[in-house]
Amino acid sequence: MRTLIALVADTFQEARARWLFWGLFALSTLLILIFLFVLQIDLAAGAITFLGIETTTRRIYSIQKFVNVSYSWVSIALYVWGTFLAVFASAGLIPSVLEAGRIALLLSKPLRRTSLLLGRYVGNMLIVSLNHIYLVLGVWIILGLKTHIWAPRFLLAIPVSIFLFAVLLSVVVLVGVVSESAALSVMAPVGLSLISVLLAQHKLVIRLLGSEWSRQLWMFFYWILPKVFDLGTAMRQAILFDRHAVWLAPIWTSAAFGIIVLAGALHIFQKRDF
Repeated sequence: MRTLIALVADTFQEARARWLFWGLFALSTLLILIFLFVLQIDLAAGAITFLGIETTTRRIYSIQKFVNVSYSWVSIALYVWGTFLAVFASAGLIPSVLEAGRIALLLSKPLRRTSLLLGRYVGNMLIVSLNHIYLVLGVWIILGLKTHIWAPRFLLAIPVSIFLFAVLLSVVVLVGVVSESAALSVMAPVGLSLISVLLAQHKLVIRLLGSEWSRQLWMFFYWILPKVFDLGTAMRQAILFDRHAVWLAPIWTSAAFGIIVLAGALHIFQKRDF
């Protein structure tokens, strides 16, 4: 445990030294300030003007609906922004530990290879989790103070975004171990995410595909890749409608993907000759 904590602390120190830690929080602060600036408009007046809401006894209900819709779309924006920004920020921290002189020094110590890689993984997760909490809470507080409508469901953006990043970070680790390329470590999870969004349209595509084998192949890739689109959709539905959303399949399939990929990365790292 002490070794793992030391490796996590080392990840924090390197992130600060490379300005990744401060850059990540600076961009999140910038986004919060943009929200603060945009919401200087009168939200109620804006809703009445743009949505054509009349000032009747139903006005409060209409404004509530307007704010709920706003919360749901903002959560999606933070989900996409926070996750992909975190992937870009973290990609360089995995290949950097595999540099020739550094990895030789680390492996010369009484240190398990699995502990080294897991410490790096956990350190990245903690940095990004702190940023996600800071970003979502900051926007939520601004929206709440401005609208006087507090929607705790909006905070679902925190665990959902962190969960998705944990899955995508496993891809970053695997690609980093295999290629030692920071650029490729970014391209792989982003590419998989875009592909999974396309695969999520399977209900439409299945009707368009002409052969059974192509439909089965589409569904095969849909089920094995992380469910970026499905998780975002479930989060938006839960925030917008305050009701049960379809969580089980996207969560367990994405979690299984992340565990298998991370296990593969650990196995390759153990067997690799440095």
